[in-house]
Amino acid sequence: MNPDHYIKRDVHFPLYDINLLNADDEALQTIADETAAGHDLNEMKRVKEYFTKLGRNPTDVEFQALGQAWSEHSCYKTSKPILKNTIFNIDAPQNILVIKEDAGVLEFDDEHAYVVALESHNHPSAIEPYGGAATGIGGILRDVVWMGAQPVALVDPLFFGSLDYPMDEVPKGVKHPTYLLSGVVDGIRDYGNRVGIPTVAGQVTFHNSYIGNCLVNVGCIGIVEKKHIIRSRVSGPGDVFIYAGGRTGRDGIHGVTFASADLHEESDTESRGAVQLGDPITKEPLIHACLEAVEKGLVSGMKDFGGGGLSSVVGEMALHGGCGCEIELDRVPTKEEGVAPWEIWISESQERMMLAVRPENVEKVLRLFADWDVEAVPIGRSVVGKNITITYCNTKVLELDLEFYTGGPEYDRPYEFAPRDVQERMPEEPADYNEMLLKLLCEENIACKGWVVHQYDHEVRGKTVIKPLQAKLGLEGHGDAAVIKPVENSWKGLAISCDINPRYTLLDPYHGSMCAIDENCRNLVAVGGRPHSFADCLNFGNPENPETLGDFVESTRGLGDVARFLSVPFSSGNVSFYNETLNGPIPPTPTILGIGLVEDIRKCVTSDMKVEDEAVYLVGQTFEEMGGSIYYEIAGGCSGDAPMVDLDNLKNSIEGMLDLIDKELVSAVHDPSEGGLGVALAEMALAGDLGADVDLSALGKMRSDIKLFSESQTRWIVEVRSGKEGTFERVLNSYGLSFLRLGTTGGKNLIIRDGKKELVNLPLKRMREVWEGTLHEKMG
Repeated sequence: MNPDHYIKRDVHFPLYDINLLNADDEALQTIADETAAGHDLNEMKRVKEYFTKLGRNPTDVEFQALGQAWSEHSCYKTSKPILKNTIFNIDAPQNILVIKEDAGVLEFDDEHAYVVALESHNHPSAIEPYGGAATGIGGILRDVVWMGAQPVALVDPLFFGSLDYPMDEVPKGVKHPTYLLSGVVDGIRDYGNRVGIPTVAGQVTFHNSYIGNCLVNVGCIGIVEKKHIIRSRVSGPGDVFIYAGGRTGRDGIHGVTFASADLHEESDTESRGAVQLGDPITKEPLIHACLEAVEKGLVSGMKDFGGGGLSSVVGEMALHGGCGCEIELDRVPTKEEGVAPWEIWISESQERMMLAVRPENVEKVLRLFADWDVEAVPIGRSVVGKNITITYCNTKVLELDLEFYTGGPEYDRPYEFAPRDVQERMPEEPADYNEMLLKLLCEENIACKGWVVHQYDHEVRGKTVIKPLQAKLGLEGHGDAAVIKPVENSWKGLAISCDINPRYTLLDPYHGSMCAIDENCRNLVAVGGRPHSFADCLNFGNPENPETLGDFVESTRGLGDVARFLSVPFSSGNVSFYNETLNGPIPPTPTILGIGLVEDIRKCVTSDMKVEDEAVYLVGQTFEEMGGSIYYEIAGGCSGDAPMVDLDNLKNSIEGMLDLIDKELVSAVHDPSEGGLGVALAEMALAGDLGADVDLSALGKMRSDIKLFSESQTRWIVEVRSGKEGTFERVLNSYGLSFLRLGTTGGKNLIIRDGKKELVNLPLKRMREVWEGTLHEKMG
């Protein structure tokens, strides 16, 4: 490092002035690179201009603080202008606080609200999968707790390269998918199970575009009495800032700037210090203490230490309350001696919360946290004005205008959408449909995820009504959504689902993203949940690439168009850019968490076939839309036609299907997705240990393989209660919905015909062997 750029202060602790005032453009860029603060040259010039007007150089604390606050991960400087025009501002009567905090708050009933958050922990998990995933869970729990809510469920959408990826082809500095999957699942399991919150939903997707940059998205749902909802702001001048929880160390330094840059082959060694260290044993009493303080009315505001640590939380709380603040940084508890002020200020050490408390309540809060054996220390106060001042051992180390500090730049970057050039190729029809269906059932994305799910405690707290792997007792099935009962003395519930198919978005980000909303709606409706809100985690490559940003624009446009048409709001979300390696970007991956409101959990439906000789129906239409299908991938086909969503049909179908379930006309419901009707029928049969005999000839003159494996949207397979077929059909007709009677349940084989041609005749035992065994075999 060039010593001319850094001027040591004459104090007994490490403190430097950064010599920006005398720096030309080359020197500015050098300083940005050497300090790893994350500024580009234009931002460096803006920082220099600000301090030139003040007539002084910034301290290292000020310089690093601006780097964290202005990172893409923290201030959404590229995505914010786009999101305002696509998924923000969807009005709905259930909105209480949406897109205003790190978690969304929506009405559950007259007295309660539910809280939703969805985040990414991608880069840390690619470097250190156990710690990255564990601290992702820790962070998402805090996002819900600081709204005053009790966490009741966790979700984990995960994305990796193929488990069969040749070891000798893994790029330098990259970990194999089997290692990453094992470490990530271990981290989520150990943290979630130990803190006592059930992991009830998620997805595990495999695609080789995630080699080198896996995605670990985590979400949390909480419940709160409306009178106890807390905001992340001070109540006015004079609030005392109380630091509570774990101590501050050198772990997690530059976490947000690390997350705002591409991974490369040296990231494993250069950026390991940016990965935080989780401690679920500290987290559990911290949650209890925070919620008790809220319930007793002792807290004015609260916020967790997320990206940027102290450097983000204090200033944001003060400014959102219309105040400035003064902080004594040497009062912050540290893990070791000698931690420099700038390191304390930007560290992302875990298990920390900041409380804003009126002076008369400070002693009560400190005693409460002591009773829970959680460290809590007053470190500052809110003041009149819009400045933030920090001292360390009575030396001023930071003084900034809060609006400049927290505002950050906003970019109108150029973008363009590059249409995909796909050579259409229809494969030959399978000579053996039994063999093809078995191949699909053991494909990584379709095979049973029991190896993952069984490691999570999805029963803890006793609130889980419909569980993962829903099936007849002792068996495993493919459930569409989980259902929890968050409030005592009420039959209302929340349905929870996660979904995105990156094969669709690779072909067409707009329509592929619409499919993600469609599938979430299908999943929620399949258990009896009315789609009520969405949360998004938007995972994309480098936004400085116009084509990548074009994909982002198209994707968010698709999400917004469906959600706005349905009047279902996006409550909260996250943008994770720079998910790419030297091999290129990940597929556009807008992960969607869907929440459905269940009026009466006693009427919920599961996907397992239930009773012999009941009618099996298909609700919805099947089209020749094979682009992005698993079948085409296996059979060697190729198509650019990703499935399309008919918005009017989706809206009507939601109403019609919910009416059927409310009238208790159906025994089982399952939505076809990857693998189409063939896989969906197999999953229902396996879950119920009950076969079926169905005929696809009513689907028309399409080839049999298209009928069986098309992944057209807005469809459900329904087992109708005996004697209710006429009422079932009349209800669907009243909504103008298409449906076909396919056959009946029964036996121990799945039999699928197309007129006189028998396509599939497979014993359940054989299908179960390949479906349940694949992931266990690959993971050892």
